[in-house]
Amino acid sequence: MLTRRHFVITGAALFSMPLPGQAQNRPTSNPSKWAAWDARVTPPNYDPATSNPWGLDPRFLPQRVEANAGLTPGDIHVDAVARYLYHIRDDGTAMRYGVAIARGNLYEPGRYTIRRKAKWPTWTPTKAMIARDPEIYKQHEDGMDGGPTNPLGSRAFYLFRGNRDTYLRIHGSPQPRSIGGRASSGCVRMVMAHIIGLYEHVEPGVTAHLYPAEDGVTARS
Repeated sequence: MLTRRHFVITGAALFSMPLPGQAQNRPTSNPSKWAAWDARVTPPNYDPATSNPWGLDPRFLPQRVEANAGLTPGDIHVDAVARYLYHIRDDGTAMRYGVAIARGNLYEPGRYTIRRKAKWPTWTPTKAMIARDPEIYKQHEDGMDGGPTNPLGSRAFYLFRGNRDTYLRIHGSPQPRSIGGRASSGCVRMVMAHIIGLYEHVEPGVTAHLYPAEDGVTARS
């Protein structure tokens, strides 16, 4: 007589294995390659304030500036008008970086919490991105491994509202010449070498303020 235990065990054996051709390969990022990738995207004899093999306007190179009074240390502020990201420090200063913001109406100003950060992250386009630009994103609908050609680049900060992932990111970009413009599908882009330097100073739980493109700056040089 078949017992309930026999049915559970047999059923698990019958139905727990995926059918041939249905196995899904999730995108991965190989930690053993991270150091080599960091070196690949960082210029020789790198000096954040002067190294510029990307041909950026010099104002987009990292600079320490005086922060406006009353800003919370650790927080990030993105000035969408000047295309600057500021990371507020404990001593009343901020580190300022050049960024690119989203094109058209895809930029979403607001107040977000950085709940996660990642080195050489994997990436999967959203359904909205695939529907909007299928010729670009459809090929990556199952995700893309981390690496120097991944759209999220060397580092990423994940923006949440409450416990909800907005799918907006502040991230490195394999297209550094887009810095200063409008280029992304919603995210804030940085030079990969620049965000590598910023990464260790940003802790999960801090606030990222993304200001409307019509607003003024958050700090002064």
